[in-house]
Parts: sequence; structure tokens; C-alpha cells
Amino acid sequence: MLDQTKLPTEIIYIPTQDYRIVAKAIKELQVRGAPAIGAAAAFGLVLGARELLAASQADFLPKLTEIAGILKAQRPTAVNLFWAIDRMLSVVSRFDRVDPAEIYEALEDEASAIAREDIEVNKQMGAYGAELLKDGDKILTHCNAGLLATVDFGTALGVIRAAHQQGKRISVYADETRPLLQGARLTTWELMQDQIPVTLITDNMAGYAMQKGMINCVIVGADRITASGDVANKIGTYGVAVLAKEHNLPFYVAAPLSTFDFSLSSGEQIPIEERSADEVTYLAGKRIAPEGVAVFNPAFDVTPHQYVTAIITEKGIIYPPFNINLQRIRE
Repeated sequence: MLDQTKLPTEIIYIPTQDYRIVAKAIKELQVRGAPAIGAAAAFGLVLGARELLAASQADFLPKLTEIAGILKAQRPTAVNLFWAIDRMLSVVSRFDRVDPAEIYEALEDEASAIAREDIEVNKQMGAYGAELLKDGDKILTHCNAGLLATVDFGTALGVIRAAHQQGKRISVYADETRPLLQGARLTTWELMQDQIPVTLITDNMAGYAMQKGMINCVIVGADRITASGDVANKIGTYGVAVLAKEHNLPFYVAAPLSTFDFSLSSGEQIPIEERSADEVTYLAGKRIAPEGVAVFNPAFDVTPHQYVTAIITEKGIIYPPFNINLQRIRE
């Protein structure tokens, strides 16, 4: 696993054969981004199953279910985590009898399929989304929804990457994305690797950049989307969406079907992860706020569907009314 907490100054990989290390990597954002979390968790369950090969048949399924629960518990908002683990467990349910070796092999095959499919899905989204971008467009993005947040290619940045590959002369403004600076550390690094023009701005500059005509549209990823089209994404996304609407700019969300939670009708039902105060009070290991100050640190916010111009999926571009049109992609 590429340790994303070390980027962009260091490129360090975490080799492991232990599901506990995978769980820790998900919790501590060494692996981050909804699709990447899902794929990592799937392989984490494979490692757990391998560890249980020596267990008795009676213990195998209960212990595997316990490991699945541990992996699911690491982060509450990104639904891809739950989708991937549930998909893996559905493989186990196909077996008439408990054969740990056979189940382990089937789980490994399924995790590999999840990884392969994620790459293909991202490329399909990129092809659809690139149709929305014109030559010369200047695009604002928030957080990181690129190949680092997926198995490869990316969701929001996948759209940008696809347009760039088509020869469109586009450029990107990347919000720094406080408090952990995924935009500054990851998005700019990733785009520079592909030689896609990118300019870093602080989060509170987005409105001014829109006011000055520096931005044509906004594209972001998502961690969970409800049946109504409400979108949970990195904290600060809602503010960007409100600004985009005020300035008559399209606000696009790029996300695979695995990010949709059709069991929820409203964004108010989405569990929002709250993280450590240290992420806000410290920067690069140095305290930047008074000791003992109260801190509110939600990792995500919810953008109501009325602020979303369109949702880009592997099945095409979905426009409002989302409560009707999103149901059609399930068919």
C-alpha cells in the first residue's frame, strides 16, 4: 500500500500480510479515498482468511465475520468500504460447506475482480465526464479524487485526466483541503506527474477565484451518495457547491455506483466521521492552536442535491431529478 500520509515528500510503500495493518492503514489515512478503501479492505479480508486456514471449520466463518467487522469499523462515512466487505462475504455464502482453502481462493479472486473493475469503471466515468469539459476550461477540485483515491485513474481527476488525454487544453485549481491538505499534498502532486497544469489555492480563495472568472466548473468525488442525490464528500465541499451555485458554475460529482447508498433517502442520514482534534491543532507536527482549545473536526460534509448539476457514473451522466433518474441506473 502506498502510504499517502508521506506524500509528496516521500514515496513509501507498506508491505503487509496482516489484515490488522490494512485496518490501521485505512483508519490512519495511509490508504484513503472511497474506492481505494473498498479495494484495500477486500484484500484485507483475504489476508484474514489466509490467517484462518489453520482454524477449524467450526471457527473459520465466525472468525472471518469478526475480521470483516473490524475492517468495516475503521471509517463510517465512505460506503465503498461496506460495499466491498459485503460483496466479499456474499462469496462465502455461495458455498454449501465450509472449506477454508476453497473459500480463501474464492475471496482472493473476488478481491482481484474488485480491483480490476474499479480501474475499468474509472475509465468509463472519465470518458463520460470528459464530454462535459471544453477546450480551455479551468476546473476547481476539492480534496483528492484521483488515482491515489482509487485503484487507478481516479473519479473526479479521472474525468480531468481523460479530457487531458483527448488533447483538451484544460487546467486545474486545487483547493488545499484543510485540515490534512489532501489537495495540496496529493492532488497537485498527482496532476504534476501527468503534466496537467495545476494551481494550488487555499480553501478560502475559491469564492474570489470564481468571482474573478478564473473558474469554469467544479468537479469533486464522493464518499457516499443517497437515493435523492445528496452527496457526502470531504469537509468543505458543501461550501464550494454553494459558491458555485451563486456564481452560476456547474458543480459535477464523479462517483461509481459502489458509492451510492440507495438505502438512504437523505443526506441527513449519512454518518459523518469526526476525527482527532490534533488534525486541526497541529500542522506538520507543530502545534498551531492554543492547548486546550475546543475543536470540531468532521471529516466530511453533505451537499444537498439541489446544488449538484450532474453526477458522473460508469453508466453515464445523471441529471436532476435525481430521485427519479438515479433509480433508473439500478435497473
